[in-house]
Amino acid sequence: MLQTNSAGSNSNRGGIFYRLIKDFSSIEFQIWTFLINVAIFVSCFSMALETVDEYYEKYNLLFKYVEYISVSLFAADYILNVYFADKRIKYIFSFWGVVDFLSILPTLLQVVNLSAFQSTKLIRSLRVIRSLRVLKMVKFAFLNNMDSKKVNPVFTNLKIYFAIFFSVIMICSSLMYLVEGSLYSTQAMEQGEQQLIEQAKAQNIDVEKNPDAIKFVPEDPISGIPIAEDKRYFSSIPTAMWWCVLAVTGYGDMFPVTVGGRIVACFTFLLGLTLFGVLIIIVGNSIIKLFFIDPDEEARAQSFSRETILAAMIKRDWISEDKAREIELLAENEIIQKFKSL
Repeated sequence: MLQTNSAGSNSNRGGIFYRLIKDFSSIEFQIWTFLINVAIFVSCFSMALETVDEYYEKYNLLFKYVEYISVSLFAADYILNVYFADKRIKYIFSFWGVVDFLSILPTLLQVVNLSAFQSTKLIRSLRVIRSLRVLKMVKFAFLNNMDSKKVNPVFTNLKIYFAIFFSVIMICSSLMYLVEGSLYSTQAMEQGEQQLIEQAKAQNIDVEKNPDAIKFVPEDPISGIPIAEDKRYFSSIPTAMWWCVLAVTGYGDMFPVTVGGRIVACFTFLLGLTLFGVLIIIVGNSIIKLFFIDPDEEARAQSFSRETILAAMIKRDWISEDKAREIELLAENEIIQKFKSL
């Protein structure tokens, strides 16, 4: 099977689809990467805005169109990557292969199950997995800047940094909403109240005299502690993104109250410290390269000593060993004059 795949890849090396996926220097790859990155941005923001009830009710049809178009592009990218992979099975079960597949899985489940599972918590939870797709932007940032000689190092490093920054913000905020915010989302509150109403009817409780009997209060599934109304901060992904930006930069005016939410917050804080350290390194190295002597270039310049140059000339039979020893004894000015006279 691997032999068949290799032959197929070799026979398509000159084709446009091969260049879209494998030829990093081609214009087709640049255009396809740009389209996928735009689709990632749009689909992530669409998914985030969809968790805001007002926007979901008003722009529900638009959100569906955005989802189907972006997932179609993701599916095409996944199929092409599998087809042109050197080892298809290995790619399918690799990290990037799993991320690509998970980004299209929720929509596939919705299409297969039609309306039966579209409103279930499982499908809505799986859709949050699509935020992992933003990690692909980091990979594209590295691939697009492999030839660092043609790109400003400051721009290159900052582009990679902000791709990672956006990935962390999107993934951590989506996780926070999934772990904690989904406990008191509008859908969860309505389902909880409906269950209490059914229980009250079964127990013949007069809800008019006892309205607290149908007042649903979400609880932490791990600790069992009720979540007070004034502590329900993460009601949507955009709200969680605001918290995540503040948390990554070292400040926060909101905090999780569930065990799962606090675990997500710990990882977010650690990632924020890491990103802050990376930013300091990027800015420091960029300042040194732009305004001061680059230590790497100085080291490379020092590596081209007289002995190194003469050894290379001997290796290429440009001069003999005796001539090299003779040149090595000459002063620098004598060598310059000798070469000028050639």
